[in-house]
Amino acid sequence: MARIFISPSKYVQGPGELHKLGGYAKNYGKKALVIISAGGLKRSGDTIDASFADAGVEKVYDKFNGECSQDEIDRLVGVYKDAGTDVVIGVGGGKIFDTAKAVAASVDAPVLIVPTIAATDAPCSALSVVYTPEGQFKEYQYFKQNPNLVLMDTEVICKSPVRLTVSGMGDALATYFEARACKRSDATTCAGDKVTGAAMALARLCYETLMTDGVEAKIALEAGVCTESVEKIIEANTLLSGLGFESAGLAGAHAIHNGMTAMPETHAFYHGEKVAFGTLTQLVLEDADEFNDVLNFCLEVGLPVTFEQLGVKDKSYDRVLEVAKLACAPNDSMGNMPFEVTPEKLANAMLAADAFGHEALGE
Repeated sequence: MARIFISPSKYVQGPGELHKLGGYAKNYGKKALVIISAGGLKRSGDTIDASFADAGVEKVYDKFNGECSQDEIDRLVGVYKDAGTDVVIGVGGGKIFDTAKAVAASVDAPVLIVPTIAATDAPCSALSVVYTPEGQFKEYQYFKQNPNLVLMDTEVICKSPVRLTVSGMGDALATYFEARACKRSDATTCAGDKVTGAAMALARLCYETLMTDGVEAKIALEAGVCTESVEKIIEANTLLSGLGFESAGLAGAHAIHNGMTAMPETHAFYHGEKVAFGTLTQLVLEDADEFNDVLNFCLEVGLPVTFEQLGVKDKSYDRVLEVAKLACAPNDSMGNMPFEVTPEKLANAMLAADAFGHEALGE
């Protein structure tokens, strides 16, 4: 048995850092493939162009098609090879990061991750969540190393929709509770073996930061300002949650998210919004003391606490059971819970979490 901790080689967070992207890229290659959405290119293209020109580095843009599927990964591997590039950069959100990481791993190239939002903990990890072209969860792909650089321009992130950062809080909310479950079950983490004390401490700090700074950060972001609370939440959503989940493990909450991809109506909602509901369900399964604290936090920041808030009108037992069966699949992380979770037990917990959410909303 070994205890393993992994992390990106460098994490940089601060206002104006996007202006330095070309200079950072110069440390890793001479010509970069920049994977970015059409909207992202419109918003950030001028800044990226200037930074590469200043650094004397070449780049090729390719517009992301919207889904981290194997087809899109394979397409971009072809673009990388045809363009003669030697470093991959993903600019934007979680599915772009996961695609960029998978492309870089396929061609054994350095990868730089440049979030323009703080909506998930994907940036720091050495894995990608791959979906079918239709958006249903397919598999996790694990890579030999974490990103070479994660670059967080907080000035850019603070201009993104507040809902995206709140979604990131929902993703981060699961970190400590899944880590604790893995610790209790002595599970193998995403890093490849057992959890370190450092990873558990980061996972706990992630939860504590959400509880102390989450509401204040949301208020500040709604006012259009970047405060110390906002900086702390961006770090919690990205670095603390990323290191915590990867080196301490995933369990029920993310498996439930993956199961819910079988409900097409949830595809319009963000990853962290579904993970937040998965966290509530995991806490119901555990009969955990923190359930009410987490429920109240979700209400305060505006995270979903019912099926209806995730667009699901048909929450019949049989339909929820199908979600539960997918969440309990052998290749997912439900098996890291410290007790057996059957699809029937999970379906009941999901419906109970939904009922508690309705009660808290006064419905």
